[in-house]
Amino acid sequence: MAQEFSEALSRDETGDGDLPVVAFDFDGTLTVEDSFTAFLKWRAGPARYALGLARLVPAAVLYLFHRDRGRIKAAAVKEFLRGVPHDTLAADARRFAETHAARLFRPDALETWRRWRGEPVRLVIVTASPDIVVGPFGHDLGADAVLGTQLSYDPQNRVLGAFSGPNCRGPEKVVRLQEVFGKDVRLKAAYGDTSGDTEMLAMAEIKGFRVFTGRP
Repeated sequence: MAQEFSEALSRDETGDGDLPVVAFDFDGTLTVEDSFTAFLKWRAGPARYALGLARLVPAAVLYLFHRDRGRIKAAAVKEFLRGVPHDTLAADARRFAETHAARLFRPDALETWRRWRGEPVRLVIVTASPDIVVGPFGHDLGADAVLGTQLSYDPQNRVLGAFSGPNCRGPEKVVRLQEVFGKDVRLKAAYGDTSGDTEMLAMAEIKGFRVFTGRP
């Protein structure tokens, strides 16, 4: 679903290519916790999730040295999602959004989102979480695009346990925005909460860093 958002916009099917963009990070900005971690825990169940975490200990130890969040996230994808058919994963993501949105979203962030929804802008979620997981949330919010980390699939459309491109964090967020909206994309506002949003915030006219604190 999220990929379809991006493809449609890159073809400029809306005819609103001159509209400015308002970009929101997802985890920690629109939500109170990391949605991908919550999704994996929900989908796996307590016992399988605990086993998976134990198996990820070596990857967690290596992270202390390389500090590459993309690598440890890819390890989690491999542990918990490898071999899952795309359609099954998409259906699970939809159910997760339906059952968890109320406890994940920050009310003040949603208020700001809705205020921008009434302006002549394109509202976009730019996240390091997999787009297939965040896509249903974005769809329900009426997002014009969800740009996230993309998973890789085998010829049978099953998760390979890796990414098909870079982790959508830091400079990659700017790259993805420019891929979809053009090199001269005008970022009217951006909202984020970590160093992974620095580059996106830097190009925005309105820079919202850790401005949302509400809880469900």
